[in-house]
Amino acid sequence: MRKLALAILATLALAVPAGLPVPAIAQDAAADAAAEVDRSATGGAQTLEDILARQRGEVVDDSFRRSLIGDGTAAGIAAQLGTLGGESDSEVWRALRYGHDSVTVSAGGDVARNLIQDGGMAWYQFREGPLATYGGYLLLGTIAALILFYLLRGKIRIDEPMTGRTVTRFAGIERFAHWMLAGSFILLGLTGLVVMFGRAFIAPTLGKEANAVILSASKIIHNNIAWPFMLALVMIFVMWVWHNIPNRTDLTWFAQAGGIVGKKHPPAKKFNAGQKIIFWSVILLGGSISVSGLSLLFPFELPLFAKTFTVLNDLGVPGLLGIADLPTQLAPQEEMQLAQAWHAIVGFVLMAIIIAHIYIGSIGMEGAFDAMGSGEVDEAWAHQHHSIWLDEVKAKEKEAPAASAPAE
Repeated sequence: MRKLALAILATLALAVPAGLPVPAIAQDAAADAAAEVDRSATGGAQTLEDILARQRGEVVDDSFRRSLIGDGTAAGIAAQLGTLGGESDSEVWRALRYGHDSVTVSAGGDVARNLIQDGGMAWYQFREGPLATYGGYLLLGTIAALILFYLLRGKIRIDEPMTGRTVTRFAGIERFAHWMLAGSFILLGLTGLVVMFGRAFIAPTLGKEANAVILSASKIIHNNIAWPFMLALVMIFVMWVWHNIPNRTDLTWFAQAGGIVGKKHPPAKKFNAGQKIIFWSVILLGGSISVSGLSLLFPFELPLFAKTFTVLNDLGVPGLLGIADLPTQLAPQEEMQLAQAWHAIVGFVLMAIIIAHIYIGSIGMEGAFDAMGSGEVDEAWAHQHHSIWLDEVKAKEKEAPAASAPAE
């Protein structure tokens, strides 16, 4: 499980701003301190310090326990009153935990031989430690950066006077799909954050009973709102994918910083380069969230990571990260632990992207909300932000009367 945690941490590091404190440093220090614990009085077994360290969520090096497997330190039969044979209960359970037992199974392979799966503790420590810490920093850092940007740049205004003439930016079905996707994602994000941070913030404030009720309701909402989210994801992909294929005009948009920095307003088609980034982020990350969510809803029917790790091993990805090959045989509970971790990681990243999208579509840009509000935008706004698209719309409007005019 430690190898899997390293792979997940490497993925999460891509989405974390540089300069944040790294909890792993403190954990490594705790592990070093645990390794120095004097265990001579316990015959090499764990001490009270080890138990308390685990309860505090610190990393405890358990190599001293592994080393005791099969070392013949069990009491003799006479000393045990002849009840346990040649080994003690502690040795039996230690062997079972670390896979040094003599269990045989008729089916299921090595995974089925694992009677005690202690990877849940590694998953829990990752969830409560790096995942919650970095994920929270990412969201708060994104909000702080947007507030700072607004204070420095202000709202992006329309330079030209309003014409009073409007053009249809998005049809009704497009706005329906967008708002269904947006509304469901906001509910999914909020309920996901409640599940992640409820024990730390809700329980101490409102009490454990209130926290339990809120978490239960959040779970029901989260599991059911996932379906309209996935439906809307498919709808916007079908309707907008052809408009979001990168082209050469995107290079101009990037070169001029999209008009966000400075006074230039680069030409763009229906979607500019920045909107294309949002679109593909939503499609790819939203699709990944959906797949991992389905795996969590149907854990025994849709295992994902064993096959994924096989492909990654074949491609040599673990070697590039400096770790050993990833395991290709996983128990159902291990699949769920990994799916939940990945689900949360990608969810945090997509939430940060959507927060920036909400900013631009509301207070960040004058007239932007009208595009998804009424679906109609002023021609001055369209000319400033999507001039190529506006020219195409006007050209079609001119062609339509000519095509419908009767021949003489």
